[in-house]
Amino acid sequence: MTQLYIKDQLSAQKIYLILGALFIASLVVSNLIFQKFFYWDFFGIYTFEISVGILPYPVTFLITDIISEIYGQRKANQIVTAGIFASFFSLLIVFLADAVPATAWSPVGDKLFKTVFGATTIAVFASMLAYLLAQYIDIQLFHFWKKLTKGKHLWLRNNFSTFLSQFVDTFSVLFLLCSFNRIEWDLFGGLLLSGFLFKVIVAAIDTPFLYLGVYTLRRKFGLKQGEELKDPGQDLKV
Repeated sequence: MTQLYIKDQLSAQKIYLILGALFIASLVVSNLIFQKFFYWDFFGIYTFEISVGILPYPVTFLITDIISEIYGQRKANQIVTAGIFASFFSLLIVFLADAVPATAWSPVGDKLFKTVFGATTIAVFASMLAYLLAQYIDIQLFHFWKKLTKGKHLWLRNNFSTFLSQFVDTFSVLFLLCSFNRIEWDLFGGLLLSGFLFKVIVAAIDTPFLYLGVYTLRRKFGLKQGEELKDPGQDLKV
């Protein structure tokens, strides 16, 4: 493990906090905007029909992979746990906002607010269960492949861990939403295929960004291939 001086420790912590903030923001936003669905014609090969909530969600997996590679499994799990608390806190705020009556002159009335955010409780519940499974599976598999390849082949652990975890996430959240009658069961298969394929494509596309982020942080902190920063929770140094 690389030992860092105080200045570099503070720098590493700041970067970790920034990555954590981006992670939590992406997660919370994805839960709030999920009710709008859009289509995307992929070069005439396949037409995706998916929720806009899927757009920021892959960012969370990219960030946890960067944190896993540089900061280690424990710090990645901490970010996931923080994301859970942030999501439930945002759910509480939405619930309170929905409970208070709108004024007569409010640009957004009770009915419109409930239409947009009314299913958020079920959505966040479903998303959180799926999210717990997917993120912890992703982190666990990422480090499994990292250990197996002795820190080599970053692209392999990035994609192989994400593919399985994203399928678990997509299947779980759609199953729960259909079970709570938020989505019709006859849409399940198409949405599962569209959601999973979209996430696979995004996972492949984000690989260069993962390499760029990992390369930049390795160079900044003098890390070798596969090496991680020492967890500050285990010692006075990072």
